[in-house]
Amino acid sequence: MTIADSKAKLATPRERARSQMIADIVRLGREHLARHGAAALSLRAVARDVGVVSSAVYRYVESRDELLTLLLIDGYNELGDHVDAAVDAIAETDYAGRFKALGLAVRAWALREPASYALLFGSPVPGYQAPGERTTVPGTRVILRLVGILDAAYRSGALAPQQGPAVVIPSGLAADMEAVRAELGLAADDEFLARGVLVWTSLFGAVSFEVFGQYGADTFIAREELFEHHLSMLQGLAGLREGH
Repeated sequence: MTIADSKAKLATPRERARSQMIADIVRLGREHLARHGAAALSLRAVARDVGVVSSAVYRYVESRDELLTLLLIDGYNELGDHVDAAVDAIAETDYAGRFKALGLAVRAWALREPASYALLFGSPVPGYQAPGERTTVPGTRVILRLVGILDAAYRSGALAPQQGPAVVIPSGLAADMEAVRAELGLAADDEFLARGVLVWTSLFGAVSFEVFGQYGADTFIAREELFEHHLSMLQGLAGLREGH
């Protein structure tokens, strides 16, 4: 029996009913998000679809902002679960394979759930500020998984040597890198961390360009091949060798 099963078994009928109602509100909230977008999301409209009067829905979700927060947490965790499953299916020491699995998983989920991806990584919703104390942990699951892959590769000494002139890290940036290294307990040096940031932003930039239609309708037909090519280039930038 899982922890979730144990908790469900111990919950009272009222607690189970409340949890189910909130789950239904989130599910229908995602449907409204896909149809109308985050800025037009209406808790009252969601309540109508759930089958309760608008005054009753506030006993479960107190505001539109709370619904947006629940949708953020739901989206971040669903993406995180999808990425974890893909990465965990690859051998722990196959760093290149794990990086590719992570990238493909992010793209697959984003294309399947473009509205949720837009809420997570698109333009901020006017008038809404996500509560960091609730959204930071789920919101950093994927980047921390990526950092873990890169740092494990660095620690193992499995990286391919980088070609080209040495990179000089400015002092201000070096201070930022030291703070990141200390906070996350990383071993990687400044140059590798800087390349890791570029890998991270380029990965999500490539996904966002595709999800948000930034390439245009006819510029690239072979979108999957283009993305895999980007992943290969980013893999090289990170120094991840095939089979390592």
